[in-house]
Amino acid sequence: MQDDFVERRSEPRDIVDKFYSVEFSLKGIDFVYQFKIWNMSSKGMCVLIKEDSVVLQHLKEGDIVDMKYYSSDSLSPTEHLQTEIRHITKDDEGRFKGHFLVGLCILGNKESSLS
Repeated sequence: MQDDFVERRSEPRDIVDKFYSVEFSLKGIDFVYQFKIWNMSSKGMCVLIKEDSVVLQHLKEGDIVDMKYYSSDSLSPTEHLQTEIRHITKDDEGRFKGHFLVGLCILGNKESSLS
């Protein structure tokens, strides 16, 4: 039997499963936000943000944000990675009603993007 499976995620599975949560701050906001990472097969890696959260007013598709990623393995160090906001999708019904799914795409570490 031929293996016809094609991976369509924007990040390889091992990178997505490596991290548990992400933390970031944005200009114009005095807070640091931390979100659990959700690995949704149809939308890829994303975070859930309540529809009335102030942070949504400061994010848009295509933004590049320096994010601090926390590993699923508590003994592993955190990593600062440049991350693109791929989509901001409202979930009007179902499990995440009242939230936006904010899709993330890891571009690389902060040092490599500067060279």
